[in-house]
Amino acid sequence: MAETKGAALIIGAGDATGGAVARAFARDGLTACVTRRPRNLSDLESLVASIEADGGRAHAFGVDARDEAETVDLFNKVESDVGPIEACVFNIGANVRFPITETTARVYHKVWEMAAFSAFLAGREAARVMVPRGRGTIIFTGATAAVRGGSGYAAFAGAKHALRALAQSMARELGPKGIHVAHVVIDGAIDSAFIREVLPDATERRERDGLLVPDEIAKNYVWLHNQHRSAWTHEMDLRPWCETW
Repeated sequence: MAETKGAALIIGAGDATGGAVARAFARDGLTACVTRRPRNLSDLESLVASIEADGGRAHAFGVDARDEAETVDLFNKVESDVGPIEACVFNIGANVRFPITETTARVYHKVWEMAAFSAFLAGREAARVMVPRGRGTIIFTGATAAVRGGSGYAAFAGAKHALRALAQSMARELGPKGIHVAHVVIDGAIDSAFIREVLPDATERRERDGLLVPDEIAKNYVWLHNQHRSAWTHEMDLRPWCETW
């Protein structure tokens, strides 16, 4: 592969969307820097190996994205040891469902920490390193809950609404400084091991393209990063062709 064009930092690189996004950015010439919580660091080894086997470059970091000091240290390490962060993707989900009377303060606060507070930390640190260069892309993975609160999703919808508001505020502040901030609404079930376990009709949906394919999602993230600044997209909706909305 040609000389790397900088780093793509994917915060929340699981076995579906995050991993696909990392592979896509690596194919586009960036060094994929992938993160999960320290106890899940071993899960990233196969992702890094697959990227390198495909000719790309990748590094794994064990980080609790809710911890300010760890997040600051992560960005500093990538900048000093890997290269300038050209793209930062925040991809932590935190999707839970509880009736409102069964939603404890602990659950609500934890979901907010994962999907909103950690997004703020990542967005702030990405801006800190990108603004002096006058370039960079920050992408936040959103959900249907970011635009519509569903029954049983008070905690998740509250956090994702906050994430969307963060992305809007950052886009308005950072766009004039050369930083592209985008929010991607993932509206539908993603083809993943988890979905195949919980949806009884997952196989049928998959066969008729009724599940979001991670690699197809990832193509759009790279496309957002490569958009010319004369025609930037801020919010993008991605859903299967047959999804009711």
